[in-house]
Amino acid sequence: MSESTNTTVPETNLTITETAQAYLVELLAKQNSPGIGVRIFVENAGTPRAECCMAYCTQGEEREDDIRVEFNGFPAFVEGRSASYLVDAVIDFNKDRMGGQLTFKAPRSKVPNISADSPIEERINHVLFAEVNPGLAAHNGNVSLLECYTDPEHGLTAVLKFGGGCQGCSAVDMTLKQGVETTLKAHIPELARVTDSTDHSKKDNAYFK
Repeated sequence: MSESTNTTVPETNLTITETAQAYLVELLAKQNSPGIGVRIFVENAGTPRAECCMAYCTQGEEREDDIRVEFNGFPAFVEGRSASYLVDAVIDFNKDRMGGQLTFKAPRSKVPNISADSPIEERINHVLFAEVNPGLAAHNGNVSLLECYTDPEHGLTAVLKFGGGCQGCSAVDMTLKQGVETTLKAHIPELARVTDSTDHSKKDNAYFK
């Protein structure tokens, strides 16, 4: 493979190798959808749970802040808010006896890159994984963000899901109100309310019953 045929996204220095491009061209051609491309993004960016993702992006599904890059045979759309977490990332295709698979290496995907201007979801996730979950881990528990929304009555609301030993725990209301919510509001003043979506009727793994 000639190194010169690899393509780099200037804004991120993300590289898609020649073999990965060839694989994607073949894969997208099978979708029988004119103009289809791929969308590249990071879920739970800047946290230990960061996951680099690639999905089909049919014509018209691209978003306003996406960074569009034209390849020989398909377009790629890099999610704008994921760009800083994809610096120096490499998408490659490795052949093996089963045919082969795409590999996605992004060394900065789990590195926090949070500022006051970061999306509220990223700021909440950062606090949960840096401040909250290390404490819950002592009880074999964890908490993650499901969604954020603005309620006309209560204001900005974060919906959390407790897992591990926290699910079904009789102390979870106290943990939520006195611990997690207090910590989140201290770091994110505009957050008005925190709610828990977990079904606490399931107590199989609960630390306190």
